[in-house]
Amino acid sequence: MTNFTEEDLDNYLHNQVDLRHRQVSKSVEDVQKIIKDLTAEVSSKDARFQSIANSGVHNASLKVILHDQTALVSKWSALLRGRCAYNPAIHVLTPTLYLISVPLQGLMGYKVRRTRQWRYYSLSGSRLLSPVREPEKLYQWLELESFVNPSQEWQDACMTIEGDIVPAKVVNIFKEHLETSIKTCGLTSKVSMLESVGSVVRVAVETSEAQIEVELVPTVELMNYWPKRARWPRLFQRWPSTERARCIKSFGFNLMATSNYHWLLSFSRAEQVLLSNIDEDGGCRRKCYRVVRQLKEDVWCPGSKPVITAYHLQTLLFWTCEKYPCTRDWRDFRGCVLRLVQKLHKCVSQHYLRHYFVRSHNLLKYSNTNELDDVAKKINNFLDSPETYVH
Repeated sequence: MTNFTEEDLDNYLHNQVDLRHRQVSKSVEDVQKIIKDLTAEVSSKDARFQSIANSGVHNASLKVILHDQTALVSKWSALLRGRCAYNPAIHVLTPTLYLISVPLQGLMGYKVRRTRQWRYYSLSGSRLLSPVREPEKLYQWLELESFVNPSQEWQDACMTIEGDIVPAKVVNIFKEHLETSIKTCGLTSKVSMLESVGSVVRVAVETSEAQIEVELVPTVELMNYWPKRARWPRLFQRWPSTERARCIKSFGFNLMATSNYHWLLSFSRAEQVLLSNIDEDGGCRRKCYRVVRQLKEDVWCPGSKPVITAYHLQTLLFWTCEKYPCTRDWRDFRGCVLRLVQKLHKCVSQHYLRHYFVRSHNLLKYSNTNELDDVAKKINNFLDSPETYVH
């Protein structure tokens, strides 16, 4: 490691990482415009789906809820001003794989209620002899009665079964509208439907830089409510500050239609705020994250469907920030990069990475163990001689 210096890292950051950032930013810009037009067209056909332009605090349903909470909207805008170059609904998992949440409308006044324990229906609505499996730790049922004032359109049997809003049925309706909208908007040369995997709508979008695979997920955005299973911040936690944690929790969470029966808990707004202000003390956390992400994409885990994504690295960064909360812990760029890589190696080797907010959930639980072991070997090779990779 004698030739591995902070100057090498700075050069790598400017030559490799910044180039990647410019290329991805251009692709995101192209994808955002196309998906914005498509989802606006879908919304004109079915008002339950909104354009991605209405995600987050711009969601029409949330505007009704937050009309007397302008401070919360202002806080969100101030936190992300100049720090989020593109729509917060867009999540770049790899340079050629994006996940985009499509906001739903008409589900207002979410409240906690005790749900019934067993469901005995199939997706077609027929009766089953044995119950549908219970949701895992990062998933939940969603009942229409959980909302104080759902719009009349959500009473439609095409979306619900026995009072449950069923993700697979929501996705099917959205997919039908999307296929029609691609033709209506004259985008057949730029957008093509891909074979679905589970309850996820996948499209290929042609951009000036590359073909991008986009996963479109209908999403219920729940502002000003924090789920009980996300026991955060933790006792004696020093990062982030108590005030910032309170602010982050006020932005609530999302429920995403990624499986047949159960809704996935997502904390994307909270994660965006954490990441956007992560170096307000002058540290090098974001620089470390960007370097490690570039190494992952170039060396350890390349390809369009990697076993480790940017989301895994972001989660690892949050855990590391929590363990090392002081400003002085993030002054040595070289040492901080190596520390983050060592932690990644440990997680990949053990096939275990806790979700940052729901810590009982392992993000690598269903990952291919052979692929994880292969990544672990590559990371170990890097740790043996990082100077051969960063130049």
